[in-house]
Amino acid sequence: MSADWFYMASGWLRKARRVGPISEADLLARIDKGEISPETLVQSVKTRNKWVPMNKVGPAMDRWRKAHADEVD
Repeated sequence: MSADWFYMASGWLRKARRVGPISEADLLARIDKGEISPETLVQSVKTRNKWVPMNKVGPAMDRWRKAHADEVD
């Protein structure tokens, strides 16, 4: 079963805005495209509905490392 995800994106005039709900597949696609970075705040039932940096979500961070191997120090 897939969870609905939300993330914080930069809005107009530097205001953050909540985006979602999006599916896990969409979340992973946005990670692959670079729309969601390790510092981006994400939320779902899997994070107990708390906002956490994406780098604290193991599977998402693994996906980011694979998609952005050239950026990893």
